[in-house]
Amino acid sequence: MKISDLKAFKQSGEKITCLTAYDASFAKMFDQCSVDVILVGDSLGNVIQGGENTLGVTMEDMIYHTQSVSKSIQDALLIADMPYQSYDSAEQTLENAQRLIDAGAQMVKFEGGREHEASFEILQANGVPVCGHLGLQPQSVIEMGGYKVQGRDDESAKRIIDDALALESWGVQTLVLECVPAELAKKVSQAISIPTIGIGAGVDCDGQVLVSYDMLGINTGHMPKFVKNFLKGNSDIQGAVNAFIDAVKNQSFPGDEHSY
Repeated sequence: MKISDLKAFKQSGEKITCLTAYDASFAKMFDQCSVDVILVGDSLGNVIQGGENTLGVTMEDMIYHTQSVSKSIQDALLIADMPYQSYDSAEQTLENAQRLIDAGAQMVKFEGGREHEASFEILQANGVPVCGHLGLQPQSVIEMGGYKVQGRDDESAKRIIDDALALESWGVQTLVLECVPAELAKKVSQAISIPTIGIGAGVDCDGQVLVSYDMLGINTGHMPKFVKNFLKGNSDIQGAVNAFIDAVKNQSFPGDEHSY
């Protein structure tokens, strides 16, 4: 899978599938099931490290897990999250992004909009592929007042649309939209030419991502509305992954019950 394939998916209307992986074994299975994109997410702070949020994840953590995942992927596109406080300045962003690329990532992802203009621009200037992340931003969950749906009012919705357009102009090639109303996600997806990958953002995004542990029902805390346990009704993990892929491709997931 090449980065250019994601845009081709958007143009053709084929939905993009994405799951998180943090180790070689799960990554290999997801890859063999033909998941389009594998994300080494900083969600490892929750599901691997047992933290209440992602703020304790370090660059060293992300490099270690990216290296582990990259060893077993043959076809899927590999994206790695840049952790909290790893992109506070443009120079720091470039240095840390390059470390993740050297660890095996094909693209890096970080949260936020126009406040990180210099970071987006320096990566564009140096040819580092970037995935953006708007809506609910887990690294800013404290400032956002908790895990809440974003973009419900006109002002915040306009800010998300404007940020998406700005990110596209700065060379961002894919955009994750998390926990925004389905109608807003549809507007964003139509406003930009780059693909959107939703999580709790309705069926009209160009793809869907879930934390793999959530998708398998391995969740010791509150299960978000947008999550579906695909292991139910399937006899093994491979069957659950295939069911997730089929549901995203045929647009039966997410349904209204998994959207805002």
